[in-house]
Amino acid sequence: MEKIKVLFVCLGNICRSPTAEGVFTKLIADKNLTAYFIIDSAGTHAYHVGKPPDHRAQLAARKRGVELQDLRARKVHSSDFEYFDYLLVMDDENFAVVMQDCPPEHKGKIKYFLEYAPHLGVKEVPDPYYGEKLGFERVLDMVEDASLGFLDALVKSGRLKLPDSVKS
Repeated sequence: MEKIKVLFVCLGNICRSPTAEGVFTKLIADKNLTAYFIIDSAGTHAYHVGKPPDHRAQLAARKRGVELQDLRARKVHSSDFEYFDYLLVMDDENFAVVMQDCPPEHKGKIKYFLEYAPHLGVKEVPDPYYGEKLGFERVLDMVEDASLGFLDALVKSGRLKLPDSVKS
C-alpha cells in the first residue's frame, strides 16, 4: 500500500501548519487510518527552524486533545515537491512562494488548505502569531473543518479506500 503523503505549509511552521499537522494526525488516528498516511508540516521561511510550535498554539490544541509539543519547525525543501502528494498551503503569501519554488510538473499538488472547507467562505487561514489567543481557537476551528473536508475529498476521489471498519 502506498501511503498518502501530505505536507502542510505556512510561513514559519510554528502556528498554522503544525496545528494542521496535529489536527489531521489526530483525525486519522481517531479513525484508525494512520497506516495510510505520512504527514508533515513546514514553513516557507527559516525563522524558527528547530523550534517547537508557539506555546499558544500548543495550549489551544491541547485543550482539544491535539498534542504539538514534539513537532519542530523546518523549512520547505526542494525535495518536498516530489516526495509529497499534497502541499496544503495556509495563505496567499505562502502559496505564491511555494508555487514559485515548485518545479512545473508538481504544481498541481499545491492547494489552499481551506479549499477543503468551502462553507467557510474564505481561502486563507489567518496567521494568529501577532494576535490574541482567540486567533488560535479560530485557526483550530478552520483547520478542523478543512481536515474533515480533505479526508472526505480523498475518499470521494477514490484516492483513499476506507476499510469497512471505518465506513459509517
